[in-house]
Amino acid sequence: MNLLRTLASISGMTMLSRVTGLVRDILIATLFGADARTDVFNIAFRIPNLLRRLFAEGAFSQAFVPILAEYKNSHGDVATRQLIDRVGTVMTWTLLLTCVLGIMGAPVLLYFFAEGYVGDPVIFDMAIVMTRIMFPYIGFMSLVALGGGILNTWREFKVPAFTPVLYNLSSIACSWLLAPHLAQPVYALAIGVFIGGVLQLGVQVPALLRIGMLPRISWHLGTSWQDEGVRRIMRNMVPAILAVSATQISIAINSNIASKLTPGSVTWLANADRLMEFPTALLGVALGTILLPGLSKANADGDTAEYSSLLDWGLRLTFLLALPAAVGLATIPEALTSTLFHHNKYSGHAVQMTSNALIAYGLGLLGLIVVKILAPGFYGKQDIRTPVKIAVAVMLVTQGLNYIFVPYFAHAGLALSVGLGACVNAVFLYTGLRRRGIYHPQKGWGMFLLKLCAALFLMAGIALWTSDQFHWLAMRSTPFLRVGALALVISASAATYFAALILMGFRPRDFKKVTKV
Repeated sequence: MNLLRTLASISGMTMLSRVTGLVRDILIATLFGADARTDVFNIAFRIPNLLRRLFAEGAFSQAFVPILAEYKNSHGDVATRQLIDRVGTVMTWTLLLTCVLGIMGAPVLLYFFAEGYVGDPVIFDMAIVMTRIMFPYIGFMSLVALGGGILNTWREFKVPAFTPVLYNLSSIACSWLLAPHLAQPVYALAIGVFIGGVLQLGVQVPALLRIGMLPRISWHLGTSWQDEGVRRIMRNMVPAILAVSATQISIAINSNIASKLTPGSVTWLANADRLMEFPTALLGVALGTILLPGLSKANADGDTAEYSSLLDWGLRLTFLLALPAAVGLATIPEALTSTLFHHNKYSGHAVQMTSNALIAYGLGLLGLIVVKILAPGFYGKQDIRTPVKIAVAVMLVTQGLNYIFVPYFAHAGLALSVGLGACVNAVFLYTGLRRRGIYHPQKGWGMFLLKLCAALFLMAGIALWTSDQFHWLAMRSTPFLRVGALALVISASAATYFAALILMGFRPRDFKKVTKV
């Protein structure tokens, strides 16, 4: 399998997801603006979204995929089928209980996530309603993670990469068509989340049926719980939960801090985060998705050279594409945020505040992406404990940085702490892989980085010069002209970067990577 071609395919699906997500955020910014109500929606959504990342896409995927790959490669179809059925059974009944408790306990949860709104009964009650509407999302998305893990292990990457598009389309439809008919229009956003979760789960069913691995849910929870494979996954999930929870606890603390800052702070961060997610998803998430099954197979085969080679390929591609993205976020933030969000109720002040957060995210973007490449280096060997220790240390570092940066940079200080914390995380992960002899960098890294720096320097100069030729806020009345200007700036910057690399000898074939299925 050609990994570069597979990456391009997944990135294409991910790009569609991110574009529709951006359209969704632009529509929300245009229709709802940036005020306490949109802040409350973003906070209410973070509760089920945090739990989804904590138990589903995070801890569960890291524990499940390597063991599923081991069963598929070494134990045969019958044992693999049985493992999938029993994992599905345990997840379904556990999630049902979790969702019931979450809906009932929504007010208690909000005391931890939105303390700043407790003194406003109207806003706090709105947060409770939206949390209850959206809480089943964790159940839908946890089962989506199960299906995605199965499909990725069978090298069916496209459907899991496409599913987020359905959530975005649901949110767009509800914002546009449902919101005008509700007494509280912002509730339409919560309803869109619920419907999006249902659609994402439903679209995976045909793909799982096609490979014959749709989980069969049983009433016999006790039998499934006693399965040795299920128990191994649960044991690996415990440290994985601690690793993921460290990051998510930082996010929860940051949300709480942001809720106490100037109204609009949560929304400014959320919109900057949306732009930052483009490169992290297109490269970091996509590469991590591809690498984990390949690393798990190489580990099962005992092929240490292939294992190290996969990590090296992922890191080189990350540096090649993540660094120009980081330079772009840091050099043209006003061009990006004004073009995408400066409409209707989204003010020029909100654009400036979002730009400040975007610059801060750009400084730590490389770390945020590299973590997604290095962490699978441990997960592929079913070593969850090492990333746990690192994640806990990084959580403490991140919160320590908040005390330093937030008083000076407000909401942008939160973004800066997250980015720098991710860089610390990446350094620790890299050091751990080297010390254990898991990763051995291939030759040529010094010259590779030197050429990248030269191309990035030229790109930054072109980005700053071309961006300065336009008054981005003044172009609010000519949105299509502003879109064209942004396209010109991005095209000129990208052309400069890649032209410089080509002149220095870079060729796409140098980054091809072929593995056995």
